Amino acid sequence: MAERKPIESWLTDMDGVLMHEGIPVPGADAFVKRLRESGTPFLVLTNNSIYTPRDLHARLSRIGLDVPVANIWTSALASAQFLDEQRPGGTAYVIGEAGLTTALHDIGYVLTDVEPDYVVLGETRTYSFEALTKAIRLINDGARFIATNPDEIGPSAEGALPATGSVAALITKATGQKPYFVGKPNPLMMRSGLNAIGAHSETSAMIGDRMDTDVRAGLEAGMETFLVLTGVTKAAEVDRYPYRPSTVVDSIADLVERIA
Repeated sequence: MAERKPIESWLTDMDGVLMHEGIPVPGADAFVKRLRESGTPFLVLTNNSIYTPRDLHARLSRIGLDVPVANIWTSALASAQFLDEQRPGGTAYVIGEAGLTTALHDIGYVLTDVEPDYVVLGETRTYSFEALTKAIRLINDGARFIATNPDEIGPSAEGALPATGSVAALITKATGQKPYFVGKPNPLMMRSGLNAIGAHSETSAMIGDRMDTDVRAGLEAGMETFLVLTGVTKAAEVDRYPYRPSTVVDSIADLVERIA
């Protein structure tokens, strides 16, 4: 295996890596502090499209993690950037919350239910049967189908919640049309994030807690990958996958000293 170049920039997932169920993972504060003090380019990524970067900055700040708004990259932002490149100034019917609608407004998209160019599906706390019916009819009438991410479930204090991937499957079953998923594990989200901080995959690393999204996305984007065991994927599950992370560590605390 060819030796990789030194890591000059870092991308890290948020839930399961920096925080778990609203509580910071031990070492996360030291990791973020080291990144900021060293001036190392970095991004905190999330497939969740509910919140704006400003919202996430505030949520992280409340638990002692000072991540600037400019260093937060969401599937909503990646989806908006993708649509802006594909069809600038277009129209969309959106099922989602402020993170997604704000991102689309910011690129100049018009949100409408009248002959939209796209139906864009993201997370929401309340999936409306009326909204899903509208989306199905619009797709049947020719709207293109985009989804922010393929995550099938999301966490909550009460247990698992249906997420974008599950709802997308319902719409696909009703229309016969599969969405284009922009978020992880699509390497498009990683590459757009790298471009946002002026980084290159050959000298960048991805930290995640899930083999199926974080590690796969980093691998397919050509990055060095680190799996932490503080989230979804457990140590015993790693060998079940046909691909491997570059390195498996117990937690983000083990990577603080890797920052140059």
